[in-house]
Amino acid sequence: MYDLETRHQALALVRQGRSLNSVSKETGISRYAIRSWQSRIEPLSRAAGPCERCDRAPQPPQDSAAYAYLLGLYLGDGCLSAGRRGVYALRIACADAWPGLIDSCREAMRSVRPGNRVWIERKQGCVLVTSTSKHWPCYFPQHGPGKKHERAIVLEPWQQQIVDAHPWELLRGLIHSDGCRITNWTTRIIDGKPKRYEYPRYFFTNTSTDILKLFTDTLDGVGVEWKPTNQSRRAQSISIARRDSVALMDAHIGPKH
Repeated sequence: MYDLETRHQALALVRQGRSLNSVSKETGISRYAIRSWQSRIEPLSRAAGPCERCDRAPQPPQDSAAYAYLLGLYLGDGCLSAGRRGVYALRIACADAWPGLIDSCREAMRSVRPGNRVWIERKQGCVLVTSTSKHWPCYFPQHGPGKKHERAIVLEPWQQQIVDAHPWELLRGLIHSDGCRITNWTTRIIDGKPKRYEYPRYFFTNTSTDILKLFTDTLDGVGVEWKPTNQSRRAQSISIARRDSVALMDAHIGPKH
């Protein structure tokens, strides 16, 4: 007997275009069992629920705050992969070191598509928080061939309205994916003796100029001061170090956990 999560994971591999034989060899589950799950479980998954974006009068996601956070995660460490029968897998890579981030990502996916199952694919040093649906491209029209930094990343008007309403959720998603909060230190000579000072700062690093601009435009909107720093020839970092701006970030985002 196999639990429901194991069954869904095997079916997810099949939806990626894998043959029943290869999935059977990888999982140790018989082809007969996987084929039977396809007939009994997949129809339920396809009927998971309506899509607000596919209505005759498209509406924004019901939980717009969760969507803004998930959008930030997707733009940083997410991807959409096409499978069989028009089903797409949304995957967000999360480091094992941040279990709180993994939980937040899973909760956001469930909130945006309540009828779809969310599970974890374990990789070395990280997990892929995963959910499949025919409708994920409706929620992330930035999906396309190639890497994100090699194509234009422009928000649709309905997405921008959500970001304007929930800027801190988008920033939290971007920081949780491609950002960090660190503590820097320096020394000063006081009364002839060196004294160590520590101060926190935030960094966000990305290779897409469009995603960087979305990040800095949103920072401007909430009153956070920033400055660019060259990380490498390919990537650029945004630094937030001023005390009042760091305090704002701490109040709304804080370190990963």
